[in-house]
Amino acid sequence: MKIAFRTHDLGVRGAEAAVAKIKECGIDAVQLVAYKFIDEIPYTAGALDEDKARALGDALRAGGIDVSLIGAYFNPVHSDKEKVKRCKEIFKDYLRYSHLLGCDTVGSETGSFNDDKWTYNPLNRTEEALSTVISTFTELADYAAEVGAYIGMEGAAGHVCYDVKTLKRAVDGVNRPNVKVIFDIYNYLDGSNYADYLDILDEGLKTFAGRIIVFHLKDFVVVDGKVKQVAPGKGMFDYPAILSRIKAYDENAVLVLEGTTGEDIVPCSQFVRKVWEEV
Repeated sequence: MKIAFRTHDLGVRGAEAAVAKIKECGIDAVQLVAYKFIDEIPYTAGALDEDKARALGDALRAGGIDVSLIGAYFNPVHSDKEKVKRCKEIFKDYLRYSHLLGCDTVGSETGSFNDDKWTYNPLNRTEEALSTVISTFTELADYAAEVGAYIGMEGAAGHVCYDVKTLKRAVDGVNRPNVKVIFDIYNYLDGSNYADYLDILDEGLKTFAGRIIVFHLKDFVVVDGKVKQVAPGKGMFDYPAILSRIKAYDENAVLVLEGTTGEDIVPCSQFVRKVWEEV
């Protein structure tokens, strides 16, 4: 098992500072989102080139840091089609240089018709939305195959792939062997189903057997009937139940404490590691 964090959740800028922070916190791996912590790599097409990718990858490798996933998240159903086109080009840049960065998989969520808000819209749950997601990720999967890489797809309750079944339909619709899944139980929860989180996890583990590349770990509380994210171990999740299931599925699982920042980084990673060792 590996404990991982998103690079931009570490609260530092630049590769050198990130490596130092990772070592200080005793983290095993990262979910690399270069444009969110490297000033020289803005979120624009062409900003990541071979030299920058090699330099960043070499810095992480020299620090003994594993890159478990590359993030290049974008909204495939955004109303601004030119923006979608630009985002796909950026995604392809990361696929092209993924091996230099230290990982062969680039991931994204499936988006929302609420554009930059990434929240629920009834249009998200239409066949048109699902068809757009499938066609977009098929294009990306085909490009990934050309450069020897993989794509990762992640569902969320407010997005087009709002539950396990819909994400499965999307993965099946893309129908390419180089599609992996990023699984986040919290993402699928809302005020109506949060008590069913273990059933959702069980469904996901069964449905995506062999495809899950990383697990995103969070926790939650319920405020005014709505689910609110908190750091692992500070909410309502039964972590022994969750981690025992994940461990049975894959004892070498990568656990990304997504959104855990600041003073929570060390104690929450220690909490997750302790529970993992005990289950």
